[in-house]
Amino acid sequence: MTLLLTALWPGLAGATVLGLLIGWLAGWPERPGVPLAILGLAAGLAALAVSGLVPGAPGLWLDSACALVAAYGAGCALGALARSLGARG
Repeated sequence: MTLLLTALWPGLAGATVLGLLIGWLAGWPERPGVPLAILGLAAGLAALAVSGLVPGAPGLWLDSACALVAAYGAGCALGALARSLGARG
């Protein structure tokens, strides 16, 4: 995993920054149905990646996608949180 993070840190940083920007622009969703479905799908893919059922290059792609989606989602949540806190103050 350390090797994967070492190779993907520019993409992870870019996904986080993009998530921050999109989260700031969009804010929190009005209805939580779609974000919860996306979170469930991401959790299912993460469970598949952790189980090791997908070997070789497709497994690397799956691990990379899970890491990038997690970074993007965290950035979106932080951006939306910053927007909501900025609107109050």
